[in-house]
Amino acid sequence: MADIHPPLADVRRTLRVKWYRSPIEPALLRELMRRSNLQGWFQAAGNLLLLGATGTLAYLLFLNQIWVGFAVALYVHCTMGAFVSAACHELDHGTAFASKRLNRIFVHIYGLLAWFNMHDYALSHTYHHRYTLHPEGDREVMLPQSPTLRWLYVLQLFTINITGGPMCRGLFVVLRDTITAAFGLPLRPDRVDHDEPIGMYAQEWMAALYAAHPEERRKSIRWARILLLFHGAVLAAAIATGLWLLPVLISLPLVVANWWRYAIFMPMHCGLRDNVADFRKCVRSTKIDPLSSFLYWRMNWHMEHHMYAGVPCYRLRKLARAIESDTPRPRTLLGAWREMRQTWKRQKTEPDYQFDTPVPTAASTVADGDARDDDKLGASIGDLAPAILAGR
Repeated sequence: MADIHPPLADVRRTLRVKWYRSPIEPALLRELMRRSNLQGWFQAAGNLLLLGATGTLAYLLFLNQIWVGFAVALYVHCTMGAFVSAACHELDHGTAFASKRLNRIFVHIYGLLAWFNMHDYALSHTYHHRYTLHPEGDREVMLPQSPTLRWLYVLQLFTINITGGPMCRGLFVVLRDTITAAFGLPLRPDRVDHDEPIGMYAQEWMAALYAAHPEERRKSIRWARILLLFHGAVLAAAIATGLWLLPVLISLPLVVANWWRYAIFMPMHCGLRDNVADFRKCVRSTKIDPLSSFLYWRMNWHMEHHMYAGVPCYRLRKLARAIESDTPRPRTLLGAWREMRQTWKRQKTEPDYQFDTPVPTAASTVADGDARDDDKLGASIGDLAPAILAGR
């Protein structure tokens, strides 16, 4: 398949998206962007404690042969474990802790649990934020997305996700990508996997990223080898001790019971507009319950996150309140799914249709220089960008 996209080096030179950002007082924005070690510990350690508690409970019930309780505890553990990559997202932005060292420590801890390659992600996600849904510069998310409820995929979401699909990496995808990176195998630029969880796992996108930044792939290779060694050690410990529950509790939650992750993650961009310089029209925020928001690292406030990506996740709700007069009301989860499904069905007969979110103020009516992307404070994406892309 021929590459229909320009090289990323050309994109960085020529594509300049003048993002509209809802007006906010600079002093308030600086306060909202303040990072807190205490809040970071609460978020990062709190998620690990929840996973540790459900995993320990499942293990104790297994030892005591309380099978119904064990099944329930294990299912809850895996349902929550499917969210571990949300931690990696915030930690890769470097905004969870005031301490850069703590951000690095926890992104590696969560990265092991999530089979997450933070070097691949930092490259991909930098482009995603700078060129959100402009396909020549952002193929981490490609529209149209499919909010599918096909029975075979739903069955995998409620059991073991083998093949992968929208917003959820299957076991095959996890192993394929980790082994490909660990052994430095050739990427397949002709392979475009539009139905995979997010576009960053498409071989075409990863090939484009590393063609533009070949020096970054060495870091990806080293970390992928660490992932294989870690999970191989977990499996070896299970074989040596007979504790076969270890890899189930540690290595597999990412691909088991993905149903709630899918429901929560899917509304971020699905059905909205691409090639538009207004985050209010290409990103969606949702109202969800406090526990789910905590597991999701508050990314249900996703429009606010894109608009001011330097704001830590635990301050996004305050940011939402500060700019609510200029933004669409967040959808309910059910409302978001209804909107996505209706858009998807209409796209089957009108392929060019995209939902145009009504907004309080048209971006074109804002005076030049007001809440625009020339404000470095507002345009911050935290510490996400690798050195090769920092400041570009």
